[in-house]
Amino acid sequence: MADQSVFRITKAICPRDQELSDLQKSSDLSLAVACRDIDVRNVKALIIGPHDTPYEFGFFEFAFKFNKEYPRKSPQVTAITTNGGRTRFNPNIYASGRVCLSILGTWRGERGEEWSAAQGLESILLSIQSLMSANPYENEPGFEDANEPSDKKNQKDYIQKIRHETLRISVIQRLEEYLKIGPDGTVPTPEAPKDAYALDVDNIEDESSVPFEPFKDLCKRRFLWYYDSYLAAVQKGKAEVKDNTPFQRMPFEGSSNIMDGKFNYSELERRLHNIKKALDAETESWAAEGLIAKAKESTVAVNLQRQFEQIVESFKRADIPHNLELVDGNPFVWILTYFGKPMTNLDGGLFRIKLSFSPRFPEEQPRIKFETRLFHHRIAADGTPCYVAPANRREDVKTHIEAVIDALEEENPPYDPRTLVYPEAFKLYWGSAEDRRLYNRRLRRSVQQSMEEL
Repeated sequence: MADQSVFRITKAICPRDQELSDLQKSSDLSLAVACRDIDVRNVKALIIGPHDTPYEFGFFEFAFKFNKEYPRKSPQVTAITTNGGRTRFNPNIYASGRVCLSILGTWRGERGEEWSAAQGLESILLSIQSLMSANPYENEPGFEDANEPSDKKNQKDYIQKIRHETLRISVIQRLEEYLKIGPDGTVPTPEAPKDAYALDVDNIEDESSVPFEPFKDLCKRRFLWYYDSYLAAVQKGKAEVKDNTPFQRMPFEGSSNIMDGKFNYSELERRLHNIKKALDAETESWAAEGLIAKAKESTVAVNLQRQFEQIVESFKRADIPHNLELVDGNPFVWILTYFGKPMTNLDGGLFRIKLSFSPRFPEEQPRIKFETRLFHHRIAADGTPCYVAPANRREDVKTHIEAVIDALEEENPPYDPRTLVYPEAFKLYWGSAEDRRLYNRRLRRSVQQSMEEL
């Protein structure tokens, strides 16, 4: 099967090398695009909803169709995350999938707002992302300056239902489909794909016959990042509205272009817990799958074993104190023992980090978890680290390890709400001077406790 990995843009679509280079070097954590090698004019894109909006950390998918006149003419853009054409997520993003933007020619804008050849895929995605604002009610033409009491109430009601449906449709439904979770929360026993461990060029399936789900692994990993934020959104919703309260219809919503339904945050909370449980179980299942792959001497098993040996040797040559070992000789489960960097808040700490690999690696990226508790703004409460490995080296395990350590040790990181994986630690780290002092004390305390746990 051909590589279906997420990447920034393809040269076949964008004739300008500079734009291609800039996009490939981009480290934007909220945008991703992908296409099949055999069909570069049809592109899928994912926008992760901005922080502090009702779309926060939702997964919104769009389809781009580039005609032969691109970039002289804009591509055709269709919203995919619409609950099967039943949900309008924004005044400018219709239930039918229509995206109203002047640069796309789907809305009459001011002079100078129309499409030009200087624009591209990234500029369209950023324009769509800008629609996902803290107060999307104002996006409707004629409602930009609406300040009547009825408008204030509508704004609040609109935000509440968008937050609910962002969780229900863009996050929960998507992950349940990926994981095949039933209405009662049950997950079928995973079956190993045919020839999954003995893949060679003679039995590669026709690419066009394989479902194209380029963001499947990305969304699973980002769900683990943002799990606590999703639960916080549920608690906020519960405090604001009772279950079974109907959504309020907005003045600009029509009978077939609407966000309709009822609030049920208790149900969303249950489903979020089920998804987390299923993802953890999936990660654990990789160990057993890996042993089968090892016995069959699959390409992935041999590759991981070789990388393990090379990294261990590189640690020795560079006199790096960290220790690396396999769990029960399984090349799909590694344990890294990380020694805290001297002269930092991590000094004296000893942390056990588990790396789990899928037999589909690198199409499915490793899932990493700190088994030793650590209070850190880049480590989620369950131990999942927030790190980004270079897209062009995703098959290099050493790069993943280095990226995790870099995220852990970075002394002056730029403020980036997309790395909000541990809400409590993040708030303290980026709060007042007193908040930062409290953060440092709690970090040091967890570092000291790490020795006791081991």
